[in-house]
Amino acid sequence: MSAKVLFRSSILFVSLVVFGLLLKNTELGNLFNEAWIDRVVRGQGVTGLLIFVAVGWGLTSVGLPRQLVAFLGGYAFGFVNGMGLSLAATVMGCITAFLFARLLARDLVAHKISGRIQKIDAFLSDNPFTMTLLIRFLPLGSNFLTNLAAGVSGVRAFPFFSGSALGYIPQMAVFALVGSGITIEPGLRISLSAVLFVASGVIGVTLYRKYRHGKTFDDTLERGPE
Repeated sequence: MSAKVLFRSSILFVSLVVFGLLLKNTELGNLFNEAWIDRVVRGQGVTGLLIFVAVGWGLTSVGLPRQLVAFLGGYAFGFVNGMGLSLAATVMGCITAFLFARLLARDLVAHKISGRIQKIDAFLSDNPFTMTLLIRFLPLGSNFLTNLAAGVSGVRAFPFFSGSALGYIPQMAVFALVGSGITIEPGLRISLSAVLFVASGVIGVTLYRKYRHGKTFDDTLERGPE
């Protein structure tokens, strides 16, 4: 076993142990619901804001659906601020998962999702920014698996990150609007959110059909709203 492989394996092991201990010994196991937001985030000023972003970042890095982060961001901070903060957390989570797969856990991730890596590599290779944008626009999700597969593939990092950040916006806006409407004009905001969600999906599918140039995206990477 080379020193590089040993180092990466050690980092992976330590990371998993630390995360497991945090889940067991802190509130992380019960995080991200309205009660926790009311208790820890709301009314706490900058401290609450930083806690929300940090926890959202950490949990989206390991598979928490980005839509839930946006919903609770809207609930905690209102539509505009909630969308912005949840978007920042989700993009950082995307970057973290991508870099974790690329730099530390390449062998492990490649073993687990080997068949999907070639498909996403082929789909993103010609124009990674545009094709990543299309993936994120579609009303599908495993955000987490897509991040991991892209990290192990040959996709360039910056176009993937920037395409993800822009492509996240429609769904993040929809769910932040829903969250912000839980206590204020819920019927109007939820109805508007439903319309925007359908519209963003239609736009995503239309762009996908227009720009995919015969490529298909494996839906096994996008199962479930993550």
